[in-house]
Amino acid sequence: MSVIVAETFRLTDAVELAVVERSGFVESRHAGSAVVLAPDGSVLRSLGDPSAPVFPRSTLKPFQAIAAMTSGVTLRGEDAAIATASHSGTARHVELVRGLLAREGIPESALGCPPSYPQDAEARDAAVRSGAGKQRIQMTCSGKHAAMLLACVANDWPLESYLHPEHPLQKRVLDVIERFTGERPVATGIDGCGTPVHAISLLALARGIHRIGTSTPASPFAIFREAGVLAEAVRENGWVVAGPGQPDTVAIDRLGVFAKFGAEGIMTMVAPNGTTVTLKVLDGSLRAASAVALRLLADAEAVDGAAVESLTSELGLLLSGGDAIVGRVRVSI
Repeated sequence: MSVIVAETFRLTDAVELAVVERSGFVESRHAGSAVVLAPDGSVLRSLGDPSAPVFPRSTLKPFQAIAAMTSGVTLRGEDAAIATASHSGTARHVELVRGLLAREGIPESALGCPPSYPQDAEARDAAVRSGAGKQRIQMTCSGKHAAMLLACVANDWPLESYLHPEHPLQKRVLDVIERFTGERPVATGIDGCGTPVHAISLLALARGIHRIGTSTPASPFAIFREAGVLAEAVRENGWVVAGPGQPDTVAIDRLGVFAKFGAEGIMTMVAPNGTTVTLKVLDGSLRAASAVALRLLADAEAVDGAAVESLTSELGLLLSGGDAIVGRVRVSI
């Protein structure tokens, strides 16, 4: 495993993506890079330097889910969606993860993700009141980990070392990433949930997500059939992929996009017609990421601009001052 010591982006490689306006004054600016692919996969628009490598973080989950699905694990509907989710830990999310583990009698203690409180405020309050404390199954990545464990059982691979980069499952994940993106990672690190994370360019990430988002369950090729099943499951179960009020869920449910965010300012979206956006916010903030991605899709006429504008409050873009709204996060591209 390599160790990253260099920058992925330099400020000179980035462009301004959004600003934060309060009382008519710009108090913050978000810079980064982005790429837009046309429905046929060609580059439609490029901002900053999409060739620079990034850690895609949780936007790798669709590839990781496909690796499990092509390793003998049948995932459909909500089960497929939870395998690619960064869920907020509601009771319904936890129930889905428990259901996956119960297929093979896998104990919750086998999950390699760290113990956590739910991100959903109501679920977190309930967890605190119950005195149960932090639990691995409540962690936002637990669905992905459950799917990985099922793949290990299906192939008689060791469960204890399933997060090691040299484990057969992680080698399968790397193969899926390379096949879909067409690029070999330049480095490998460890994600926040403990899985390997592979550095690729934004352009490569866009190609890979585009292939997943435009795949169909009727494909003659097994790996693309599973990708199509996954894409369909995400679009039909937006609540699973994130949670109530979460930006990915809002974008999926309102606009029918295939949406997946990643930590440190990574965002990917595929519109119903196949137009695809990937972006990296240089400062790692996600507060403007969904709005920027949706604006890029609207500019490409892949989603309705008025519908995007109507989501301002649901995406948390409005700023309060006392009891009044005094500003907003505004896309500036």
